[in-house]
Amino acid sequence: MNIYDRAHQLAGALRESEEYREYARLRDIVYQDETNKSLLDEYKRLQFRLQARVTAGQGMDASDEGFQRMQSILQVLQFNPDCSAYIMAEFRFQKLLADIYKILADVAGIDLDLLTQN
Repeated sequence: MNIYDRAHQLAGALRESEEYREYARLRDIVYQDETNKSLLDEYKRLQFRLQARVTAGQGMDASDEGFQRMQSILQVLQFNPDCSAYIMAEFRFQKLLADIYKILADVAGIDLDLLTQN
């Protein structure tokens, strides 16, 4: 069996995992509401921008306007039980993906810890 077939098998296993099914179920629920969708999309955009800055070696300052806006949106979202559950389910699924990536990086001899050290 070639490596791409195995990758497709892994993708199928991910789709069948409890972490993914719960994430997808909650995503469908929260994205039905336009307000939730707008807030979640903005939260994710801000989160991505801040992560990109950190990855590029720029610091993340708690007084940064983008960081403060992201925190404000998160506080609003946490008051909505469905949104809060969705954010946690997304975190658990992302953790699963990160664990898998770590396994693959170890095989390739890539030390992911070096990427997070200053």
